[in-house]
Amino acid sequence: MAGGKKIIIFGAGDIANLAHFYFTHDSSHEVVAFTVDREFIETNTFQELPVLPFEEIQTHFPPGEYEMFIALSYAQINKLRAQKYREAKEKGYTLVSYVSSKATCWTDAIGDNCFILEDNTLQPFVTIGNNVTLWSGNHIGHDAIIGDHCFLASHIVVSGHVEIGAYTFIGVNATLRNNIQIAPECVIGAGALILKNTEEKGVYIGNAAEKHRLTSDRLPRI
Repeated sequence: MAGGKKIIIFGAGDIANLAHFYFTHDSSHEVVAFTVDREFIETNTFQELPVLPFEEIQTHFPPGEYEMFIALSYAQINKLRAQKYREAKEKGYTLVSYVSSKATCWTDAIGDNCFILEDNTLQPFVTIGNNVTLWSGNHIGHDAIIGDHCFLASHIVVSGHVEIGAYTFIGVNATLRNNIQIAPECVIGAGALILKNTEEKGVYIGNAAEKHRLTSDRLPRI
């Protein structure tokens, strides 16, 4: 693809590795380097590209000529990713978003530094804030709003007119019914079913499976 910007990825772990793959194979952007805080540099190269200290990155790759993507997880309830997002902006970098060509996306209201992977469905009138990660296979219903710095894992159903507050983490296979509000900084556990508004900083855990008294070789119908 032609016409994209040269970008630097902040991070040198699994998510940075995936970001490099997706930007390289499914975008018009060219990844030219990685950057992390100096104290966390363990190698001078990653994916055969240089790894440079974030403290001096603008000296080597000045903003205006290069853009950046912050490739971090939901650590500290997304606060670490948000911190580096702000620091990159303070250095003057434009932050790029990645939206998979294999996502079904009926909205242009997507902020910067978003990471939207394959098989997501974003229905009409959805609004996605800044610095949001949507892992693969989610359904985001019409008129839903996802606030800044959220992280949604895989196979989540967000029904229509749901509003998700900033810094929220939602685990795999969670289901949010329509017309509810998820307050900021919530943690919604894997498999949770949310039927009403949540409280700020609330933790909502789904029911985990329990071991049955029978062993598999004694089940009568399998």
